[in-house]
Amino acid sequence: MTSLKKEEILLLFDVDGTLTLPRSNITPEFEEFVYTQVQPRATIGIVGGSDLEKMFEQLNGRKILEKFDFVFPENGLVQIEKGQEMGKQNIVKHLGEDTLQRFINFVLRYLSELKLPFKRGTFLEFRNGMMNVCPIGRQCSREERNTFAAYDKEHQIRSKMIAILKKEFADVDLTYSIGGQISFDVFPKGWDKTYSLRYIEANHKFKEIHFFGDKTEPGGNDYEIFIDPRTISHKVESPNDTMRILQELLGIS
Repeated sequence: MTSLKKEEILLLFDVDGTLTLPRSNITPEFEEFVYTQVQPRATIGIVGGSDLEKMFEQLNGRKILEKFDFVFPENGLVQIEKGQEMGKQNIVKHLGEDTLQRFINFVLRYLSELKLPFKRGTFLEFRNGMMNVCPIGRQCSREERNTFAAYDKEHQIRSKMIAILKKEFADVDLTYSIGGQISFDVFPKGWDKTYSLRYIEANHKFKEIHFFGDKTEPGGNDYEIFIDPRTISHKVESPNDTMRILQELLGIS
C-alpha cells in the first residue's frame, strides 16, 4: 500500500480491457469506484489508442475531461490537462503527403485482395497522430467483431499484414501496434503511449507513475509504456483486475 500524497502519485489507465471490457462502456459500479474511491487518493489519467470521441463513448461522455486530471487520446499525441487541450501532434505534417498516399494506396490494395469471412465499412481510419487499419471494417456489429477476433487468433490476419507492411515500408519510420479485437495502429516510431510520458515529465514531478494495461506483450499497444523504466506497471485482464490492484495499492477496503 502506497503512503504517497495525491499529488505525488499518478495512475495512468489504458481504456479497452482495463477500465472497460473491449469496446464496451464502463460499468456504473466501476465508474463510481474510480471517482469516489481512487480519485481522492491519487492523480488520475487515461491514455488510449483511440480518439477522444471513442473515449467519450466508452467512459460515459465529456465528464471525463473534468474527472480525470489527464486525458491522452491517440497514445498521448493529443494532450488534455484539467479539461484543456495543451498540445497535438500531426502525422500528415510528419510523414508528408507522398509517403502517406503511398502507404494508404498499398493498404487499400492489400485489403481489396484479402478474403475474409465478411467485410464491412471503414477499413482505414485517419487520426491526428496515427492511422488505424481494420481488415474487416470498423462498421461491423459486436457479434461480427467477436467472430473476427476468433478468426484472427487462428489465422493471424493482422500479424501477417503487419509483417508485409514492415517489409514494404522499411524505408519509413513506422511502428505497428495491435490493440483491441479487430484493428491495428500505425504511427511514427516513438509515437506510442510513452508519448504521454513526455508531456508529464516536461510539466510535472510525480514520485510514482503507475500504468495499468492489458495489451502488454510485444506488439501490443501497451507494451512500450508497460516496459518503460519511468512507470510502475500492472498487467490486467479486465476491469475487475484493475479494481483489485487499485484496492491493494491504495489501501481501499
